[in-house]
Formats: sequence, structure tokens, C-alpha cells
Amino acid sequence: MAQCTHVQRDVRAAMTTTPTFELPISTPAARAGRFADTPPGRPLTPPASPPAAPPTTIDLPPDTPDPLDPPPEGITRYRTIWLSDIHLGTQGCQAEYLLDFLRHHDSDYLYLVGDIIDGWHLRKGWHWPQAHNDVVQKMLRRARKGTQVVYVPGNHDEAARQFCGLAFGDIAVRDEAFHTTLTGKRLWITHGDLFDGVIQHAKWLAYLGDSLYTLTLLLNRWFNRVRTRFGFPYWSLSQYLKHQVKNAVNFISAFEHVMADEARRRGCDGVVCGHIHKPEIREIDGLLYCNDGDWVESLSALVETMEGELKIVYWTQKRQTRANVKATPVSA
Repeated sequence: MAQCTHVQRDVRAAMTTTPTFELPISTPAARAGRFADTPPGRPLTPPASPPAAPPTTIDLPPDTPDPLDPPPEGITRYRTIWLSDIHLGTQGCQAEYLLDFLRHHDSDYLYLVGDIIDGWHLRKGWHWPQAHNDVVQKMLRRARKGTQVVYVPGNHDEAARQFCGLAFGDIAVRDEAFHTTLTGKRLWITHGDLFDGVIQHAKWLAYLGDSLYTLTLLLNRWFNRVRTRFGFPYWSLSQYLKHQVKNAVNFISAFEHVMADEARRRGCDGVVCGHIHKPEIREIDGLLYCNDGDWVESLSALVETMEGELKIVYWTQKRQTRANVKATPVSA
């Protein structure tokens, strides 16, 4: 009984006594620059400092000159250039012709009037050769060098409309834009798909028509390869077929009048649009209607000269003229 009482007394003493534990660093001097709770066997180093905040601006490397760019005396300068319906990402895109055009032309203002990148086709399958990437880089370089670049999305690149009001690489994205020419004309700039009843109310029909149009462009591409081998200039088979269809001609005429009427309601002197791939400058009921064409059929752009004149430039014709001038022998 005495032995049991002794054991109970020892247990009570153990339970009421505060335990002590030896720390890995036992003195204040040894703790300097270290942490007392570092487990034995783990390096006694302080934790890494938090990562620095990312910079608010990114310094881009200086532009390297394009070896294919002509000398300054070989570049035509305009006040404004309008381009639309380039359809990057499709086999029908004539990116090489567009690059050639951009290398020989510069401007203070550059408007990209919709369907620059073809999101409809890129969703079906990826097609992005180097020339398409070069076009994007060329436009970004223009913006960095001081050209005011405005991008107005269309129906094929409608996903970009969610970024309207923002700027990417100095390219401003806008739902619509307005431009005042040197002669004082105020022009409303929009792609034009928002005033196309098929796009707005029967989009499935627009997709079907786009597939048939793509097939026609494929035939057009092979057709022009044959023409080139025989020394003939570029000619658009798809555009010829489209203009032979009466319904297509009627649609184009109705579209042009609708765009002119809308420009009048907005208090403008004219409108610049794309969408229907038919370059045009004409007056409709006192309003100036301008369509800059496309870079799958017409290979055209709308330009404003340094004197304020508006005109359509067909790059295949202008390129052929340049080639003829170079080939003409200089008389003694």
C-alpha cells in the first residue's frame, strides 16, 4: 500500500510540472539572423523576399528595319489609309500583296475597318502562315512609329468588339470612328455588317454563304496561278461571278443606300465601310459613300491624299504600272 502511494505521488508530480524543450538555437547571439522554430536538419536561412511587382510598362526593343522596305524616296505618303476585309487566317487572304502595299505606302492615319482577322475560319481550323504574322507586325510597327491606327471590328472578327474602348499596342479598338478630311468632310467609319439583314437575322445563311464563297476563292486562287504563269495580271473570278448575279447586285445597291442614309442621320457628310468586298466612291442623295474594298478579291484600299482627295488604290494595277516603268529603257 505504501508502494502504491509512492507511485501515485510521482505521477501527480509529473503531471503538475511544466515541461521544458531545448530549442535548436539556444542563445540570443546564435539567433541573430535565424529563426528559432527551424526544425533540426533543415537549412537555417531566412525565407525569400516577396517577388517584385510587375512593371506597369513594357519596354519594347527598338524596331529593326525591314530589309524589304523600299528607300524613303520609293514610298508614297498619304494622309489617311482605310483597309478592310483582309481575312487573315484564311487561304484566300492575299497577305503578300498587302505587305507589298504597306511597304510602299505610309500615312498619318490608318483605319482597319473590320474583318481583319477571320475568326469564323480560325474556329474551323488553324491557318496562319508567316505572311499573315508579318502583316500584324507591320501594323503594330506603324502604330509604334506614330501612325494613328484605329481598329473597327466587323462580323468575322466580332470577338474583338468586347475590347472596344481599349488600346492594344497603340492600336485603338473602337465600335465606330469618325474622321474629318483635310477639306472638312466628316466621315462615319463602320464595317457595315450591323446593317446587313442576313448577318443580323439569318446568321446560319451567312455561314452557308461564307462556305460557298470560300470555295469560290479557292478556285480563284488556282485560276490566278495559271494566269500568272502565262504572264497575265491578277483578275478576280469570284468578283466577276458575284457581279453577274442579279440578286447580289440588288443587295449591294440596297446596302449602299442604307449606309448613306445612316450617315445622314448621324450628321456626317459621308461614310466609309467595307463588308461587301466592292470598292466604290460615289455620291448617293448628296452623301458620300466610300467602300475600301478587300484583300481577297479586289486588293484595294481607300486613301486620302495630302491634298484631301479621296480615291481607290488597286494595288495590282499600281504594282503593274511600277513594273512597267522600271522595265522601260531610259533613252540616251
